[in-house]
This record gives sequence, structure tokens and C-alpha cells, in this order.
Amino acid sequence: MINKLDALYTEFKTKIETLSTQPDVLNLKSEYLGKKGLVSDVLKSLKDATVEQRKEIGPKANAIKDQMTKDVVSKLSDLELAEINEKLANNRIDITLTDDVKNTNTHSGGFHPRTLIQREIEDIFLSMGFDILDGPHIEDEFHNFEALNIPGDHPARDMQDTFWFHNPHEESEQKKHLLRTHTSTIQVRGMQSRKPPFKFIAPGTVFRCERTDASHEMVFNQLEGMMVGEDISVSHLIYFMKTILKEIFKKEVEVRLRPGFFPFVEPGFELDIKCLICNAKGCSVCKQVGWVELLPCGMVHPNVLKAGGIDPEKYNGFAFGLGLDRLVMMKYGIDDIRHLQSGDLRFNTQFRTF
Repeated sequence: MINKLDALYTEFKTKIETLSTQPDVLNLKSEYLGKKGLVSDVLKSLKDATVEQRKEIGPKANAIKDQMTKDVVSKLSDLELAEINEKLANNRIDITLTDDVKNTNTHSGGFHPRTLIQREIEDIFLSMGFDILDGPHIEDEFHNFEALNIPGDHPARDMQDTFWFHNPHEESEQKKHLLRTHTSTIQVRGMQSRKPPFKFIAPGTVFRCERTDASHEMVFNQLEGMMVGEDISVSHLIYFMKTILKEIFKKEVEVRLRPGFFPFVEPGFELDIKCLICNAKGCSVCKQVGWVELLPCGMVHPNVLKAGGIDPEKYNGFAFGLGLDRLVMMKYGIDDIRHLQSGDLRFNTQFRTF
């Protein structure tokens, strides 16, 4: 019986070396090691063997089974490796190809001009110690309005045409949801998760249901900023705003600060920049007045600080909202904001940096 087992293993070894597919290897394993396999057939006669023979045949049979199993695992591994190497060889990419033999119809990718501006601004604010925060596009009414000192009957609600999500099964006003109309919602979340002093910016996309023109879009991008601490003044606000504009445009830009109404700041200001499209002569972007509204800002309203869990008797701060799209237009001399959302490759490829 031992001779039969040795003969079976020799036969098995010869066959497995000739196989070239995984299914064939698994079939061979079943043929020899299955419940009705050849090894089991040999061992059926073990009942007729003596006790001494069983002591010798049992370990021998187990050793052969173990070796066959190892041979199967090794063969499957070799076949898998060979398959991988074949795929790599067939799909090989020659990265040493020079420009003169590459396909001249292919183009390198690049960043959208808004992304370029946003990254530049983030680097500037990071260098000044600001954190960068993010928040959800779909907001609840509390974070988008109530916490920003805009209750349900506030006239400021009429200033923002909002995309609401209608849920016929939800009657609670507290659980109404909408596409955020400004990145100021991140201010609330930022205050709730931090203790003063702190300063952060929050870039993001916002949505308003309004008519589009050369300077207005339904989907656009803002960059919100906030600084909260003790004895913060309007001077701090002006300093940071002038610094960021100088760094972006690489020159001194003419700005003006005029009173503005925003429920979440008091006092509130509009920081305008002299139109760089027409050099203040008047165009569709600046609505023929020579100035572009760029940066609503002001000192954070005490009610907003309270909503963020901050004591307004001890702390104060400033906040601002920078229009990234309009900043891109001023930076690159773009006369229509709708180009930024057009997806026109002829427009986007002008800003490739590599």
C-alpha cells in the first residue's frame, strides 16, 4: 500500500507540472484528494491491514496528502504570478517617450482659475495663523438663518432667494433644509467647536435662486472668514483685508469701505474694489459705477456670538465673506462670471499651469 501511495504521488507530481490553468490544477486536486479521489481509494483497503501496517501507512498517507496540498498551493501561486506578469507586459507604458513621439492631440490637465485663487488665498491665511474649515452644502434653517440673527420674519430673508428641500412628511419649521445661501453657516459651526481666541477661513460653494447676468450666478463660491478674541476692532479687519488683496493682486489696490446692512454683523460694511476690468471707467461687471462689491464684512453681532456659545460681554470679533468668483474676474480680467461655470475647455485651458 505504501508503494501505491508513492506511485500516486509520483504520478500527481508529473501531472501538476504540465498544467497551465488554475481550473485544471483544482480539478487535479479533486481527482487525487477528494472524498472519492485516488488517495481515498487506496486507503479503503486499510481496514484489511494489520495494526503494525496501519501505524506505518497512516502517517505516510497524511504526509503525501500534505505534500500534494502544498504542491497545489505553490502551483496556483506560480500561475497567478505568471498571469500578473503577462498583464503588466501587455499593458506596459513607456514613460521614456519624448515629446516628439507623443500624441500631439493630447493635452495636459490644469486647475480651474477659481481653484488657483482659492489655494493662493488659503496659503496666505495659513501663513497668518488662520485655520481652514469646511461645512455641509445642505443646511438646516438654524445654521443658515436663525443662528446668524436672521429670524423667520426678518427682511433679510427676502434678500436671499433660497433653494428649499420640501418634505411633505415634516411639518416642523426647525427641521426645514435648504442649499446653503452663504458660507456664514460654517462660522456658526466653527464657533460651536472652538473656544476663543481663534481665527479661521471657510471656502465653499453656495446656492441662490436668482437671475444670472455678467456678475451674478445661481451657483458661486465664497470664502468666509472670522476672528474672535478680546479687544478686536475694525482696524484688525481692515488690516487683514488690505493684506490679502495686496498679496493676491501683487500690488496696492484701491478699496473703499462704506456702511452696509448684514444681520450677522454690527456695524456692517461693504468693502469695494476699484474695477480692474475697465479701470473704473464703467462696464457691465461694475454696473457702470467703476466699483465692484467684493467683500461684505463687519464686527460680529452679539446675537451670533451667543448662538455660537461665546460670551459677547467678554469676546468680540470680525467676520467677512469674500466672493471668490468676482475675485477671479478681477485677477484675470474676466468680463462675465458665467464663463467660470461654462465648462468650456477653450476657456479653462488658458489657466493651465503645467
